[in-house]
Amino acid sequence: MLALVQRVSRAKVTVESEPVGEIGRGFLVLVCAEQGDTRVEADKLLAKLLKLRVFSDAQGKMNLSLQDIDGKGTLGGLLIVSQFTLAADLKGGNRPSFTNAAAPARGRELFDYFVAQARVAHPIVQTGRFATEMAVELVNDGPVTIPMRVEPMPSDPH
Repeated sequence: MLALVQRVSRAKVTVESEPVGEIGRGFLVLVCAEQGDTRVEADKLLAKLLKLRVFSDAQGKMNLSLQDIDGKGTLGGLLIVSQFTLAADLKGGNRPSFTNAAAPARGRELFDYFVAQARVAHPIVQTGRFATEMAVELVNDGPVTIPMRVEPMPSDPH
């Protein structure tokens, strides 16, 4: 699974001019399931995301995770948005190929699973809408943008 994580001071997703997800301080996470991904990769990605230490501590060092910060009386928020274009392959020219992305049904299943697990593990989770034209607004804090990838486990040849 792929994710592009942006540390934000605020972020919002709208669909047809209506807000569908919004957070203050936290992470905007663009997520893409690839061919061969399973719930195992989703779980690993979420665990890594929640432990990602990119928020400043009292000394100004990036040393705190999303679960360590205080966003106005609460923990930092997660705004999770599906984005199959993270799987873009430009090896064949200037028009991206998205064949590495999971099929839409599988992508939705893994996205929904990822969001459900995030809601179990973290109290502030908002989302966009899968397979919908969305407008994403954000204020990237830093800027801090981290690409993340969890590779599928190789098949056992035996």
